[in-house]
Amino acid sequence: MATIDRRATTLALAHALSAAERGLAVIPLSRTKLPALRSPHRAGPPAEPLSCHGECGRFGHGVHDASTDPARIRELFAAAPWATGYGIACGLPPHHLVGVDLDTKSETDSSAALRELALRHLFTIPPTVVVLTPSGGRHLWLTGPSDSVVPNSAGRLAPGIDIRGAGGYLVGPGSRTRHGVYTTAPGTSHLAPAPCPPALLRLLLPPRRPTPGTPDAPNTPDGRGLIHFVLAAHEGQRNTRLFWAACRAYENGIGPALLGPLLEAAQATGLTEREARTTIASAARMTGHRP
Repeated sequence: MATIDRRATTLALAHALSAAERGLAVIPLSRTKLPALRSPHRAGPPAEPLSCHGECGRFGHGVHDASTDPARIRELFAAAPWATGYGIACGLPPHHLVGVDLDTKSETDSSAALRELALRHLFTIPPTVVVLTPSGGRHLWLTGPSDSVVPNSAGRLAPGIDIRGAGGYLVGPGSRTRHGVYTTAPGTSHLAPAPCPPALLRLLLPPRRPTPGTPDAPNTPDGRGLIHFVLAAHEGQRNTRLFWAACRAYENGIGPALLGPLLEAAQATGLTEREARTTIASAARMTGHRP
């Protein structure tokens, strides 16, 4: 029998109702961060829980129970008086929320990995809602497109970076778990979830089939396109362009052969040899190669 903490449940319900006012669909969670209501089909045939997404009219279908309707949310929490938190469903209108989960459990620095991805793919994370986890991690809230489905993933972008997309949920701020309380980072609670940068969104969406005749990124088999890409850099984008080009070179197996030309091109734009070598070495490590 689950332990009932009425104060924690009342607070969780209050936070959940507040989130619903912002257009975020919610469900009650237990202290384990799992949906508080068990499936009503758990004693039925193995395929039944997978085929029903709430059409039976009963609670217990996980993220498919999520709602922005205050009356339904109160009913959900009344059915789960042991709930101490709430989950926010991702991928639903109007926000089509996408969560970037920067974990602390892996040996990799997930924040540093995200910064390197941003440099590599030329995007920046705009000011947005940031939720701090009890373990020291962070959840970044972004909005996705209405015409595409961002899937869930774990460590696909980089070790320690998980993505919460359609069919997933984020633990909402104010939730109490067995490890502590989720809180909103100072200065972000008043913000609306920011749009996901297009370059990051391309990494999150399933790869599209190439269209015949569509030009690729600035690259050629011998790397000349990458060299020209670096040479075209203006002040303020020299390191970024060099990092991007070096990543593409290593990914295409021509990194070692292109080291000299990339160094020359970078120095022609105004970088020192030391700066250029440091940037290229970072790109090599990011793509799993030795500098």
